[in-house]
Amino acid sequence: MSDPQQAQAWIQQHVQPYHTQTRITCITVGNEVLTGTDTQLKSYLLPAMQGVYRALVNLGLSNEIYVAHPHSAGILANSFPPSSGSFRQDLSEYIHGMLNFHVQTKSPFLINFYPFFAYKDNPNEVPLDYVLFQPNQGTTDPITNLKYDNMLYAQIDAVYSAIKAMGHTDIPVKVSETGWPSKGDPNEFGATPVNAALYNGNLFQRMQQNQGTPAKPSEPIDVYVFALFNENLKPGPASERNYGLYYPDGTPVYNIGLRGFLPRMDYSAAKKNAFSFSALLLLMMIFLIHF
Repeated sequence: MSDPQQAQAWIQQHVQPYHTQTRITCITVGNEVLTGTDTQLKSYLLPAMQGVYRALVNLGLSNEIYVAHPHSAGILANSFPPSSGSFRQDLSEYIHGMLNFHVQTKSPFLINFYPFFAYKDNPNEVPLDYVLFQPNQGTTDPITNLKYDNMLYAQIDAVYSAIKAMGHTDIPVKVSETGWPSKGDPNEFGATPVNAALYNGNLFQRMQQNQGTPAKPSEPIDVYVFALFNENLKPGPASERNYGLYYPDGTPVYNIGLRGFLPRMDYSAAKKNAFSFSALLLLMMIFLIHF
């Protein structure tokens, strides 16, 4: 993708033919590369993003589709209090270049956040209501005196602080992945249908209210929910196969509280994978919660 000609050929084959009939808003280059161990891959990341962006410019699509990279929460050296958020020093050379790219292309910074992991690892210390957007005492940033009633918003503001510490104040932050598993292994505390329904259902309600974070109250949060379907062949612990809102046969895994139960999907071969209108509307909301 660092070669503009190859990047342009890829976009012409995989994006341009479908762009007028779908809502393609972002091309993500890689996923959580900086927290991996491949240093060569890390060095390829920014040139690849630049190559894809130049190709979009050449094709007249750069005003409609932005280019970004979804980061792991592991790029943060510190996330609490949110006002003291910072990036890992060993990744600063890569992140500096990417932040400059976001400023130049007017694109957002993407990061994947899963409060589930924080609760799973420390169920006796992390309040469940705090990570599920349920009523709770919350926590206060001792520096800004801002109060947080959920972990996700605190994590987002920590990223804003980390970006500001690198000299930028005009880069929006979007959550490229978040979700909660409905099932897990015995040691995966909190992975239940009830908690998954509470997390995603409460999150959807927050998005409908156009909420911002305590540090950015006027900037509504964009969140991509992971995932639409359970993935029965995915390796790893049981939770990895149970993040979906739907089973593979199209039936909802649990009641998410969004207009009652999630509608069953109709994607039989006879109907050529057609979805019911209500399910299609729901898909649009799930893939990009942007009100």
